Amino acid sequence: MAGTAAAWSNWAGNQRSTAALTVRPRTVEEVAEAVRHAADTGRTIRAVGSGHSFTGTAVADGHRLDLADLDTKVTVDTARRLVTVPAGMTLHTLNDLLAAHNLALPNLGDIDAQTVAGALSTGTHGTGAKLGCLSTFVTALTLVTGTGEVLRCSADEHRDVFAAARVGLGAVGVLVEVTLRCVDAFVLRAHERPAALAAVLDDLPGLIEQHDHAEFYWFPYTDRVQVKTNDRSPADDRPLPRWRGWLDDEFLSNTVFAGACRLGRVVPALAPGISAISARALTERTYTGRSDQVFCTPRRVRFVEMEYGLPRAALPTALAELQRIVDGLPFKVLFPVEVRFTAADDIWLSHGYGRDSAYVAIHQYVGMPYEPYFRAFEKVATELGGRPHWGKLHWRNAESLTTAYPKFADFLVVRDRLDPDRRFTNPYLDQVLGA
Repeated sequence: MAGTAAAWSNWAGNQRSTAALTVRPRTVEEVAEAVRHAADTGRTIRAVGSGHSFTGTAVADGHRLDLADLDTKVTVDTARRLVTVPAGMTLHTLNDLLAAHNLALPNLGDIDAQTVAGALSTGTHGTGAKLGCLSTFVTALTLVTGTGEVLRCSADEHRDVFAAARVGLGAVGVLVEVTLRCVDAFVLRAHERPAALAAVLDDLPGLIEQHDHAEFYWFPYTDRVQVKTNDRSPADDRPLPRWRGWLDDEFLSNTVFAGACRLGRVVPALAPGISAISARALTERTYTGRSDQVFCTPRRVRFVEMEYGLPRAALPTALAELQRIVDGLPFKVLFPVEVRFTAADDIWLSHGYGRDSAYVAIHQYVGMPYEPYFRAFEKVATELGGRPHWGKLHWRNAESLTTAYPKFADFLVVRDRLDPDRRFTNPYLDQVLGA
């Protein structure tokens, strides 16, 4: 287990810190030893994943835990469709591991660079009216508490910890090992098409109920959206030609879009025209592919993001207010707005706790102003009963969040028990959970 001081920044570059010590444990006992060492020196300690959160959740000014080298045993039970992996494994590596055993996760978000622990701890989700966030696939987990104890929990063992730690923000312990419920490997048939926003909202129940996975992107300053549906297919009979994948996903969605964003940053008046062109550049296409390769797409254009989970019925109001906000800003918005859907779950700090949700994610290109935009939408989302994504920018605090989550107080009780000395805290956790 090596230890060094090191600077760190997240993917977007909006969060930075320099830890007094960075530790790269190889075993669970070394993780526990690192936690106890931080306690002995009177410092906090935070586990850091791939840096794909926009909030300060991974900021570590005391000791930093890098779990990339953590080597717990990988176990694949194909008969029961369970996989147990180290929490520092990336989703990309996990997806390849599962594919090699003819298994897959039931759902994914659109990025696979996150670590398993990071994705679970912040409530990462995909889209699917009958599926919850990724944490709903967890059947057991092992964590190291703030006192250095190694604790294994599941629905049958330490149930309160299990309810808290599946979306735990790293506040109740360091996740070191996770067991996930999988499904047999499957193929998705993706259909992407342009549409009018009003038509999509008019048929919203049909869109989300008739497809396994549905989402859409609204292009600011236009009435246009790009709709994407993914449905299980019995055969991979229409793979995307390599040239088309490169053209749409690399060249248009990354290279050309990056150039357009740079131009829009220099000449903001061009932003509405850029948005209109973008809305029409991505044409209709249908293709099939391995599930994770359809769910996940490359994201090379840097941005900052806010995302709110809302009661589904509130979506039309939220989007109407968002259009009004965008039109009234003193600056321009260069990124489309993403809308996704999840089913209710029972995880205490999951954004989907107890209700079916619609998610609205707003973005802004790096280097462009964003705070007035994000704050204005946050006010609307909060009034509609919204819950902020733990890994996306927001300004909510513990006082406002305690009314948003029915089990918020229960979570704090578990936190008090497992981390009584606040060994895992940082400024972000002080903000959202209280000091």
